[in-house]
Amino acid sequence: MSVPAAFMGVVLIWATTPLAIKWSSEPAGFLFGVTSRMVLGVFICLVLVALMSRRMRWHRRALQTYCAAGLGIWGAMSSTYWASQFIPSGLMSVLFGFTPVATALMAAVWLGERAVTPGRLLGIGLGIAGLGLIFSQSLALGHGAVLGVGGILAAVLIHSGSAVWIKRIGARLHPLETTTGALLIAVPLFLLSWGLLDATIPATLTPRAAWSILYLALFGSAIGFILYYHVLHHIQASRVALITLITPVLALFLGQAANGEVLSPRVWIGSAIILAGLACFEWADRWQRRLSAA
Repeated sequence: MSVPAAFMGVVLIWATTPLAIKWSSEPAGFLFGVTSRMVLGVFICLVLVALMSRRMRWHRRALQTYCAAGLGIWGAMSSTYWASQFIPSGLMSVLFGFTPVATALMAAVWLGERAVTPGRLLGIGLGIAGLGLIFSQSLALGHGAVLGVGGILAAVLIHSGSAVWIKRIGARLHPLETTTGALLIAVPLFLLSWGLLDATIPATLTPRAAWSILYLALFGSAIGFILYYHVLHHIQASRVALITLITPVLALFLGQAANGEVLSPRVWIGSAIILAGLACFEWADRWQRRLSAA
């Protein structure tokens, strides 16, 4: 599979995922939405394993990879679905833009990848400044918006830690194996969470919610994770996180056009500062080297 094609596939899927998460949780609650998505997702993956005649590997490093990925999916997705009750889908994607920062810092410590440089420190500073604007707006909007921002930031840390953990294990499994094994770990945890905290099955589902759950199960959980782990196995963890530099712009406009989400000027400015900080975080040192060479 072409790595650039897989990368673009993940970008498109992740740009539409926040809005689909909101739609899938509207009538049934976030726990039912995420649990039903993951149950369908693992079923699709098992069907793909059978159709492709692949054998799941169960050696020590494979099991470690499944646990690292499964715990990451459970923790990050639970936090994201919970936070989706309080903030717009476009803002969810913008806050996930902090993934490159968290991933790079963890990768520098655990994987020995490129350490923090002055250019990256400048990018982090800009990102924090943009987050400060968004957080101040959240304070004005009320307690729920603050919880939503905190929930997404927690999901970022969990997702980044999982990605770096997988790279550190270095099992080099097929992406379908990684996705299927991860969901086999995550699905019982989702079922347990839903059973203990909610256990409510909605009497009816709106067509929009039903299609959103199906879309998230097929593309968000199965195809999306397969593409993501394929990219993760071939390039640095901090480079994979660049996906979240592209998706916020698409998600902001999609949320506004398809869901009528209205964001204040302060949130737009904060989002632009965050994205500028992320671009600086990734490319400032390269720009500086080119200027020095010129």
